[in-house]
Amino acid sequence: MKCSEIQQTLKSPKDSRNEFGKYNYRTCSAILEAVKPLLGPATLIVSDELVLIGERYYIKATATYTNKDEGETFAATAYAREPLDKRGMDEAEITGASSTYARKAALSGLFAIDDSSNDPDATNTHGQAPTNQAAAKKPAEG
Repeated sequence: MKCSEIQQTLKSPKDSRNEFGKYNYRTCSAILEAVKPLLGPATLIVSDELVLIGERYYIKATATYTNKDEGETFAATAYAREPLDKRGMDEAEITGASSTYARKAALSGLFAIDDSSNDPDATNTHGQAPTNQAAAKKPAEG
């Protein structure tokens, strides 16, 4: 199947729930599970590397789709910054969580999975009052 056909066919519902933030989300694993049956002879490789940008470390994830039968190769890259500290996680878990998040974003870019305004990462205030910038981005009701 061509990459454009996968983009049009792929269904990856938000099947996980964050009870604290009260939102649904999709996981990297769910995207991979949904896309694998559509690949046919194509290959999908998802990789990441640790990169230092300024004084902070980021995980750079790349999702690469190759279909030799169709002569197609497409790639998408995404970054996730490692937090300085995450309560309840050791350093390996922090890196792993950042890797998973960056891989999910790269897969979403490659296969045109749009979270747009329903993206909890764009709208979740994590229990804090929204800033003026967040309020300015909120669409008017009516």
